[in-house]
Amino acid sequence: MQGLSLRCQASGQLDLAEFHVLGVVDVRNGLAVRARGGRRDEYAPIDRVAGEVIPLGDAVALARTYVERLEVSGLYVADLDAIEGRAPHDAVTRMIASIGAPLWLDAGIASVDDARRALDVGATRLIVGLETLPSFQVLESIGREAGADRVVFSLDLRDGQPITRAPELARQSPERLVARAADAGANTVIVLDLARVGAGRGLDLQLIARLKATLPSVRLFAGGGVRGIHDLEHLRSAGCDGALVASALLDGQLVLEPRPGT
Repeated sequence: MQGLSLRCQASGQLDLAEFHVLGVVDVRNGLAVRARGGRRDEYAPIDRVAGEVIPLGDAVALARTYVERLEVSGLYVADLDAIEGRAPHDAVTRMIASIGAPLWLDAGIASVDDARRALDVGATRLIVGLETLPSFQVLESIGREAGADRVVFSLDLRDGQPITRAPELARQSPERLVARAADAGANTVIVLDLARVGAGRGLDLQLIARLKATLPSVRLFAGGGVRGIHDLEHLRSAGCDGALVASALLDGQLVLEPRPGT
């Protein structure tokens, strides 16, 4: 991202030399879909990005537009079918990886074998989400296999409450879960509240600030609720290193561009 700034459709400009914007590609049934509120059955295929028409649901075209036109610093691909226990869309992921941008992949990675598969299809960072994580021992094992710097823990929430299939983890606070992830070797964490995705509600900045204060050495990213440039300013002030963005990019509210003279 060095040498880039961010424009808002309404007003303002933000220097993002040290802040990373990842363009989100949610894939369901092989199509790029627009996420809203975590209600995955209602996600509809995407047909335009910042006013530019793309083939309906074409995940590769969406990713390429993010990279080549909107100049995101990386791509965050969520394979929703894999997350829900169905077959992963490896062919789509490989084509997105071939674009050449850093690829953060959330594909229901819940074992060392899952991690190996994700690396094989081109992921540069492996997202291990709370939603599918069996235990923090598994997270530690994945870090040993893939390298801790390639593993990202996603604190999956809905209205601030943990989303998990493990009853023991459901009883723990977000702060405790992030601390345990850090103890397991994760030095990068995403705070992702599905209820805020595409809902125009903004982010839970108080939670994000608490997490950063609790673990200042952890690189922190946020997703779900970015509405515009001011949300990114607030995230950076709260200590975040970057954000996952979909709706604001799709609607043309955020435009990445080179700064003059760079």
